[in-house]
Amino acid sequence: MTSPQPAGTRTQRRPAQTATLAEIAREAGVSAPTVSKVLNGRADVAPATRSRVEELLRTHGYRRRRAEATRSPLIDLVFHELESAWAMEVIRGVENVARDAGLSVVLSESAGRLTPGRSWADQVAARRPHGVILVLSGLDESQRALLTSRSIPFVVMDPAGDPGADVPSIGATNWQGGLAATRHLVDLGHTRIGAISGPTRMMCSRARVDGYRAALETAGLPVDPRLIVNGDFHHEAGYRQGLELLRRPDRPTAVFAGNDLQALGLYEAARELGLRIPQDLSVVGFDDLPVARWVGPPLTTVRQPLMEMAEAAARLVLDLGRDDGSAAATRVELATSLEVRSSTAAPPTA
Repeated sequence: MTSPQPAGTRTQRRPAQTATLAEIAREAGVSAPTVSKVLNGRADVAPATRSRVEELLRTHGYRRRRAEATRSPLIDLVFHELESAWAMEVIRGVENVARDAGLSVVLSESAGRLTPGRSWADQVAARRPHGVILVLSGLDESQRALLTSRSIPFVVMDPAGDPGADVPSIGATNWQGGLAATRHLVDLGHTRIGAISGPTRMMCSRARVDGYRAALETAGLPVDPRLIVNGDFHHEAGYRQGLELLRRPDRPTAVFAGNDLQALGLYEAARELGLRIPQDLSVVGFDDLPVARWVGPPLTTVRQPLMEMAEAAARLVLDLGRDDGSAAATRVELATSLEVRSSTAAPPTA
């Protein structure tokens, strides 16, 4: 049996999740319409007032009821960078689901940052979309609270870091893909296999290189750190880091390029050094972009089901909206597969 509260502590605030808009307005010292303006992303609120109201919304865990949230027929799709065929595959997948649902897609880019800027969050609050999909990005605590208080569901696709247990996300089996790519090269007889990773800050990049290491260790081959170089998932990095690897006196006979764009850069580096693919150098990429089938020679690569991942993310964000936010956070990983083409062969004989 618990002892009664002292008289001085009985005036307790009701549980945070039951706070009403009127109570938040009273605590902030503003009118209920002002709180409503903040919720709706209106610009005609003083910055200090907006900050105070947002903090109280976050403290109370306020969540607008779905019935009160008038939504625009939109899905917000946010990229950390929007400049490659990789992004086009994702856009197509989200568009497929949005079109069937009678919705349009709004594109945003966070200019290489792993979280979009504060102004983006305010714009989303004003747009009131059906949901938000973030690609290779994430949200900071204040942005998550802002979307949650407006009952705007969000899903992270291919998260750059650990999105957290309470954040729905869609990914791919990156570790398994790196394992399959490297095991294919080992099975062909290669023993000196290089790797060009993506950004080390990205979880998918680290997982692919971990799969590469696991394949070598399982085959009883040493993992030579000098054969692992860091890229950034762009063509230029594949070319630059490819030159570094291929100019070594003990150069690798095969390279797992981490993604298709870096593999294409590696092709360029090999041509510049007079190396033939696959006679002198075997190359494996990751993603299976359409261009992988068109280059000469066609690229062996790990197929990441980008369009299917995007479709799954769009369906999930719409399902979360219909479920009134009560559904448990979901982590889905779609399977990768190795697509063997003409860029890999047995190593040259001495």
